[in-house]
Amino acid sequence: MKKVLDLLPSILVGALFLFGGISYFLHFGETPPLPADAVSYMKLLESSGTMKVVKVLEIIGGALILFPSMRALGLTILAPISVNILLFELCFVGGLGASIALVVLSAIIAYQERDKFKALL
Repeated sequence: MKKVLDLLPSILVGALFLFGGISYFLHFGETPPLPADAVSYMKLLESSGTMKVVKVLEIIGGALILFPSMRALGLTILAPISVNILLFELCFVGGLGASIALVVLSAIIAYQERDKFKALL
């Protein structure tokens, strides 16, 4: 049971980012309505090509985080994206949605992988 609980954050984060990245390119579902400022910001990311890079990184990081030996590398790629999603929701949407769960789950994974990150501190 403990092993399942240890794997759950990685599976959730990996699945969320894989689905988000793949759905960007394959257009699963619809995008929820956003405030005008958020739409302008998203259009800027789209027109500059930045969003494509972010979505490719989401797919790579989401896949890596599912493999225990690559989890720290996957989290290194996904952590800044998670923080940006949180800031987007706070600044443009005006509330917190799934981003808070994403950041908390990422923090749990970072704690689980703390030995791999010690060299950075």
